[in-house]
Amino acid sequence: MKKTLSTREIIFIGLMIFSLFFGAGNLIFPAELGRAAGTSVWSGMVGFLIAGVGLPLLGLLAIAQVSADGSTEALSEKVHPIFASVLTCVTYLTIGPLFAGPRTGVVSYEIAVAPFLANQPHRWALFAFTLVYFGIVYYLALYPSKFVDHFGKIVTPFLLLILGGLILASIIHPLNGLQEPQFPYTEYPFLRGIKAGYLTMDTIVSIVFATIIITAVKDRGVTEKRVIQTIIFKAGSIAALFLGLIYFGLSYVGASSAQLSFASGAEILAGVSTHYFGIYGNIIFGLAILLACIPTGAGLLSSCALYFHQLLPRFSYQQLLTAFVLFSCAVANIGLNELIRISVPVLSFIYPIIIVLILLTFIDKIVPCHRYVYRGAIAFTMVVSLNDGLMAVQPNWDFISPIIYLPFTELGFGWVLPAIVGGLVGWIYSLIKE
Repeated sequence: MKKTLSTREIIFIGLMIFSLFFGAGNLIFPAELGRAAGTSVWSGMVGFLIAGVGLPLLGLLAIAQVSADGSTEALSEKVHPIFASVLTCVTYLTIGPLFAGPRTGVVSYEIAVAPFLANQPHRWALFAFTLVYFGIVYYLALYPSKFVDHFGKIVTPFLLLILGGLILASIIHPLNGLQEPQFPYTEYPFLRGIKAGYLTMDTIVSIVFATIIITAVKDRGVTEKRVIQTIIFKAGSIAALFLGLIYFGLSYVGASSAQLSFASGAEILAGVSTHYFGIYGNIIFGLAILLACIPTGAGLLSSCALYFHQLLPRFSYQQLLTAFVLFSCAVANIGLNELIRISVPVLSFIYPIIIVLILLTFIDKIVPCHRYVYRGAIAFTMVVSLNDGLMAVQPNWDFISPIIYLPFTELGFGWVLPAIVGGLVGWIYSLIKE
């Protein structure tokens, strides 16, 4: 047993955390923000980092605070054990094989492979690619104890080298100067940046990955909860630092290429890569996408298999992982769009709930919170997040705005005030009960 880990080991764990978080969306969103924000890119990116890096880091630390083994259910057990089990199951399934898992394969194909195929890519090409892609994901996910070696020591340094070269080229030889901000960054770019970071949904991913990250620390001989928390904070801060630097760099790439009128973040990065590196630019960008998606896919499906193995021990980790990988591969080929249509409303519903639980965990350490505070805050939050989920299905299904205006609704934070009010109601009720 060790009392702590060396700086070198903590750095590699931090690089593994970076690799798990940094998927295709994290590569593309900052470039889109930069293109639209223009001269306001820096204030927009500060907001992006608060929601897209700060909240996920808090998510990791929250799980480390409430559980020595990284149990996600511990985050919400104060509301009710049944609620904790249901919320955790829905979260793992939605963010894993029902949504993000299959999407990593499809996005990798569409960006890294499809542009190299002549005319209209055949479905057999997608089928062949996803077999290979999910085969690699399966192999890597079979050995979660080796994620630090595979991702922290190999994948992340290579990915940082590729992205660093692209960003450095844009800084030394920028394509254009920064333009005036475009909608929606013409007003309140900082708040718009917060919304963009919020929509990455990395906060949900953080509580899903917490088990893998804490297990990686314990596998190296550290078992004391307080020491694990310290290591998670240090490693998470290293990941946050690299995420922040890459996000700022990619946003500048987008802002400095705005005059080329690319339609999306993927087009921005592909076009800029081609401009600086010629035909090799497409290969470099495709490789970056694969290096971003494969670790995320492996981490998501591994986390899901680990959780359900604990929940249903009669099924082995390998059996569950095989089922989730095969399901993800099948969905990536035949039904991703429909699954996304179903999953996005569910994610819209659970995302604010998870954020409130994370924040309550830290408030509870400062001012002990009765379970009724948790229940009040979550109940009021659920009303608004359910409305958001319904609006994700049908925009006309807004049952709150016609009745009452909630501040920050247009930014996706309409749940904030109700959560505060619900927590206060729960606190008053707890005083009455006592």
